[in-house]
Amino acid sequence: MGIIFDKPLIGVVMCQKNLGGHATQTVHNKYIDAVVLAGGVPLALPHSLINAPHLSENAMAVLDGLLLTGSPSNIEPWHYGEAGEESHADPGRDRLAFQLITWATSHKMPMLGICRGLQELVVANGGALWRDLSEQSEFQRHHEDETLPLEQQYATAHPITIEPDGLLATLLDSSKSLGVNSLHHQGIREPGPQLRVEARAPDGLIEAVSLRHHPFSLAVQWHPEWQPESTAGSQALFSGFIQAAIRYHRGKADE
Repeated sequence: MGIIFDKPLIGVVMCQKNLGGHATQTVHNKYIDAVVLAGGVPLALPHSLINAPHLSENAMAVLDGLLLTGSPSNIEPWHYGEAGEESHADPGRDRLAFQLITWATSHKMPMLGICRGLQELVVANGGALWRDLSEQSEFQRHHEDETLPLEQQYATAHPITIEPDGLLATLLDSSKSLGVNSLHHQGIREPGPQLRVEARAPDGLIEAVSLRHHPFSLAVQWHPEWQPESTAGSQALFSGFIQAAIRYHRGKADE
């Protein structure tokens, strides 16, 4: 008997850390919980998938969507044409994310990027980043105060303006500004030709992008996975992503 489809399978990219001397890959529960709440089944994607092409091919073939999570690490600057070292690097995550984005783009698989995930989508499509927003006088403060409790770190920090006629506007009301949290030191300098700007902060910083000529590839700079049941706009974002994954699954079944 074949398996009856119920919920879409969502691949979730993990991060590399050192815990007690052991190399460890992790993903915050909040991402997993947000996918489950929206009706998806999360499956963690380890960095070892990049060790052989068939490994990532096999993994992606069974998935219906790709979630690019946030992370304390930053993309190594050489990926977007800058010199220097990155003190908070995760090169395995860089390689895996770029490989999976390329696959998902070519197969029209739905993608949702969050914070680092947005920056990965940008860099993978030829864009570039501001390495430290605090060094750019035109921007307001966009990073959190890590001495505060998490509830305050993830509290609404500023509004965004949603561009009309884009993918984000189909999920959220573009006639109203949306208050979002802000926990990032880096930001988009150049989005690249393949990406459409979907939202901006009051200081002009790009807060969301989508991939042109793709049914659902959306990335946001804020963290909608934080308490999505009560955070404005979060359920709509994850629901739109999961519904796109369901459509993608059905399209595969029809092939």
